[in-house]
Amino acid sequence: MEEQFLFSLITGISIGGVAGYLGSLMITKRMALVGDALGHVALPGVALALIYGFSVSLGAFPILLLGIILIWLFEMRTKLPMEALTGVVFTASVAIAFLLLPESQVSTALIGDISQVGFWDTLVSLIFCIVTWLILWKIFSKIILANLSENLAKVEHVKVERYNFVYLICIAIVVALGIKVTGSLLMGAMVVTPAAAARNFARNLSQYSYGALIIGGLSCALGILAFKFFALPAGPLIILVATLLFLISLIFKKLT
Repeated sequence: MEEQFLFSLITGISIGGVAGYLGSLMITKRMALVGDALGHVALPGVALALIYGFSVSLGAFPILLLGIILIWLFEMRTKLPMEALTGVVFTASVAIAFLLLPESQVSTALIGDISQVGFWDTLVSLIFCIVTWLILWKIFSKIILANLSENLAKVEHVKVERYNFVYLICIAIVVALGIKVTGSLLMGAMVVTPAAAARNFARNLSQYSYGALIIGGLSCALGILAFKFFALPAGPLIILVATLLFLISLIFKKLT
């Protein structure tokens, strides 16, 4: 039992940390709602995973990847905002998911179940989180530059479309991993809330991104500890902890 709890804690902290770091970039790009929408895009894959008994992250990722590719292609062809295109793919995915999802599994799909992770789940999650964070760290400044001025980024030989695609793939990985922690319904909050809190504490971009990483990991750690002691679902507890930290950040910002 203690070993299972340790696996849950390591998995949650690693996913929460990289989700917060990603969130700092998403808020800067004004894409805060995209993470939430992509959590719902993953639902058909989550439904299939629950029906056939394999990892929800493994089920979610191919569907997310397909959704990401469609959004990326539509954006290049139509020049519509990414938020609008994500909304189109999101609603279609939710409709498909609720045709497939058994009623008995709705709760697991929507709010997650961190108690089910084992050693291999933890190891794979940790590896993917580290690799994804390294990629995000590498492309962070280029994505920020492209967001400020796409023309300036191109002058600096930044391949904007390529970096946007890599960035979207990172979102897909983080969302797929996070679904096992907070489920598809709360995944957006796991990405956005720690970053929003960090923004109130931070004085520069570096403090903002790393602060979001720390707050994301801390939210998961405290939420999972609360899950152990109160026997309530971990996903909602994690989000409530993150929200509490956000409220504390508002007080801090007002005082300073």
